[in-house]
Amino acid sequence: MRNSAHPREASEIELAQYIDHSLLSPMASVEQVDQWCDEADRYKFAAVCVSPCHVQRAVERLHNRKPLVCTVIGFPSGATTRRNKLYEAQEALELGAQELDLVMNIGWLKSGLMDALYEEVAEICEFSAAPVKVILEMSLLSDEEKRIAAELCMDAGAAYLKTSTGWNGGPQ
Repeated sequence: MRNSAHPREASEIELAQYIDHSLLSPMASVEQVDQWCDEADRYKFAAVCVSPCHVQRAVERLHNRKPLVCTVIGFPSGATTRRNKLYEAQEALELGAQELDLVMNIGWLKSGLMDALYEEVAEICEFSAAPVKVILEMSLLSDEEKRIAAELCMDAGAAYLKTSTGWNGGPQ
C-alpha cells in the first residue's frame, strides 16, 4: 500500500521537463532538426539543442510551443577565443536561441588560467539575456578540477552546469 506522504516514485517524476533533446551531429539534416523539434514538443522536453546553423529553423518549427531552443557556443572543444564565443552567442540570440550551452575552455583550467576562464564565462553570462549553461567536460577533468570548474562557473553567473558535450567520452 502506498503512503501518500512519501515523495513520488522515481518512475512517476516527469523527467522530460529536465531534458535537453540534443542534435549536434555535423551531418544533421533539416529533416532531422524538424524531427527533433517535434519529439521535444511531443515528449515535453525542456529544450531542443541544435547546432548554431539550425537555430532559426528550430525557432520557426517550435513557434508557440513549449520546448526552448538551445544552441552551443564554442562547440565542441571550448578552445575558440573569447571574442569568437561572444560573437557566436550574439548571433545565436539574434536568431532566436533561448538558451546557450557554453563549452568551457578546458586548457585554461588545466593551465591554471582561472582569471581568464572566469572572465570568459562571466562576460558571456552578463551579455546574454538567455540562460547560459556551461559544459565542463567531466571525463577530461580530475576531481579537484571538477570542483574548481563548477565553483568558478557558478560564481561567474552560469545558470546550470552540464557534464559533457558527448564528444570526449561520457561523464565520470
